[in-house]
Amino acid sequence: MNTLKQLTIIILTVLLTACGEDVETLKKSLSIKTNTENSTISIDKTLEVALINPKNIEISSVDFSLDGKPISKNQPLSDFKLGEHTITATVNFDGETVEVTEVISILNDKNPKFYKVEILNTYPHDKTSFTQGLEFNNGVLYESTGQRGESKIRKIDYKTGDVLQEISIPNAFFGEGLTILNNKVYHLTWMAKKGFTYNAETLEKTGSFNYGKSKEGWGFCNDGKQLYKSDGTSLIWTINPETLVETDHIQVCTAKGKIGRLNEIEWANNKIYANIWQRKGIAVINPKNGAVDAVIDCKILTDQIDNFSLDENTLNGIAYNPETKTFFLTGKRWDKLFEVKIIQ
Repeated sequence: MNTLKQLTIIILTVLLTACGEDVETLKKSLSIKTNTENSTISIDKTLEVALINPKNIEISSVDFSLDGKPISKNQPLSDFKLGEHTITATVNFDGETVEVTEVISILNDKNPKFYKVEILNTYPHDKTSFTQGLEFNNGVLYESTGQRGESKIRKIDYKTGDVLQEISIPNAFFGEGLTILNNKVYHLTWMAKKGFTYNAETLEKTGSFNYGKSKEGWGFCNDGKQLYKSDGTSLIWTINPETLVETDHIQVCTAKGKIGRLNEIEWANNKIYANIWQRKGIAVINPKNGAVDAVIDCKILTDQIDNFSLDENTLNGIAYNPETKTFFLTGKRWDKLFEVKIIQ
């Protein structure tokens, strides 16, 4: 009798163990099928999703979501942002709930337009300035510069190049982009994950803030309501100017893929204009979804810079002057500031 009981217990244990292993095996057998090509799809398409169930599990329900937002099995993508997204299938069967994921990329459905610049005026620029940020405020040009021990925030008479006012940044910090909103200067530093605020009139420091999920500090701009921050990747982050908390982001993409190394940025004409580190062009970006609407060729400017090098004195610095409705462009250690008109 004892032997029979022991044998029964062994058999039940084996069966229960096998069932447990089967459940895990069944979970791992599930996958998501989409109509993407190499995990990419353009924003004008309808995303088709389905659950692949090769072991024919008796499923009670399955729900799909994209970055946590519920989607249908045939989901139009026109209202989604570009870039990488995670599809999740939440599957229920036999009292079990399992999540299956698949990463896809949504890309633009159009190639960017190509623009050039027409030089209207050329002004002197301090060629010792390692330009990081450039922006007009009440007719005055503000500039932030980089390199440890050299970083500054300046007010400049753009026609003469004269420095009207400046402050030095502590040597521990590598200065990056800046933007001005409601009489406050918001300033980034590079790798310290810390930014600072200043009074726009006096340049007196008024506070500091820490970065959230963004990797580094590169470019800064604003649309009059919120701040936009680039971090050297393909991402541009939105920041609440009151709390200085990162609230969202876009990923900048063309029809072929994401665009990285976004540097100095400027808000103008309801678009974000972005320098791309070590490139001779500027990307014009839709701030709603991250699409590159156009690329501006600036080779006519770099050709006028002595000993130009993409490594040492790359194009960097975009300021839109609402009074003249023109753009002002320069670069790191350039001796010239160009006033330009953008043309097709």
